[in-house]
Amino acid sequence: MREINVENLADMARGAAILGTGGGGDPYVGLLLAEQAIRRHGPVTLLSADEVSDDATVVPSAFMGAPTVMLEKLPTGNEMVTSLRAIESVIGRRATHTVSLEAGGLNSMIPIVTAAELGIPLIDADGMGRAYPELQMLIPTLGGITASPMALADERGNAVAFNTIDNAWAERLARSVVTDMGCSGGMSLYVLTGRQLKDLMVHDTLTLCEEIGHAVRLARESHEDPVLAAVSVTGGRQLFQGKITDVERNTVGGFARGLARLDGVGGDVGATLEIDFQNENLVARRGGEVLASVPDLISVLDTESGEAVTTEKLRYGLRVSVIASPCDPRWRSPEGLELAGPAYFGYAHEYQPV
Repeated sequence: MREINVENLADMARGAAILGTGGGGDPYVGLLLAEQAIRRHGPVTLLSADEVSDDATVVPSAFMGAPTVMLEKLPTGNEMVTSLRAIESVIGRRATHTVSLEAGGLNSMIPIVTAAELGIPLIDADGMGRAYPELQMLIPTLGGITASPMALADERGNAVAFNTIDNAWAERLARSVVTDMGCSGGMSLYVLTGRQLKDLMVHDTLTLCEEIGHAVRLARESHEDPVLAAVSVTGGRQLFQGKITDVERNTVGGFARGLARLDGVGGDVGATLEIDFQNENLVARRGGEVLASVPDLISVLDTESGEAVTTEKLRYGLRVSVIASPCDPRWRSPEGLELAGPAYFGYAHEYQPV
């Protein structure tokens, strides 16, 4: 057990954005929300999964929507409290803890806001070990946990709670509701017992985020390579270094979908790289050859600073380094690949682990 203070947040947000594979929401927005909540309510208690009792009621907290929309329609912080209270009214008991659904710049910070606002502990874990564009793409789904009952809320105070026949329908209906809410909203779902959390979540996510963020910051301050510092902590490898020459992006059905093209620099001069994304980076191809793909993590970092460049901030002329990191081993199972592997997103190539 330890406390999260304002001083911890910048490194956590930096590392979370790198694990977020281009998605999970804007890290700066999440950082500001968490700083504000902690200054108003005090430090947040962070527990390891092993410190949670088996009969605990764990209600995850997250934000859903198109990242490009959330750059202009900023969260207020009230959405998560409203959605969690709506879930409590459905299940008939209070949440004892909250936890992240995914690792991402915004969605690793949102549960800190929820924990501070409600005065409940936060668990050092998440449901993916990365960020994914669809809410059925969680390890708890592989373990048979239902996403519903679930609740969504907007900044106006509207809240919707519903049950679905499976987690794919939870994604489908939630996306429709969020679209009507202005393409973004707070949500609570995948209610877990402490026992289920220990078995079906990725442990120590926030600690890893902080370690990655700290390594990048320290490398930058020491005039060393911050990209290699990130790679050393994530256990991945650098795929490409280049300049962004083109970005195609559209907001469709609540997702930011598109393609980024890079021309190589340094050791990659003369080569090109393409990255497909759907909120998160899905596939990286060099000259048509797939270098990495979901479920492994593909992150785009500013070459000079080591800061993650989210998909909504990809811009012509940016000098970036692309890294790939291994996913949680459970995503590499046949069931994991069926749920969130290349074929799910319509790609014909076979998955090759990083």
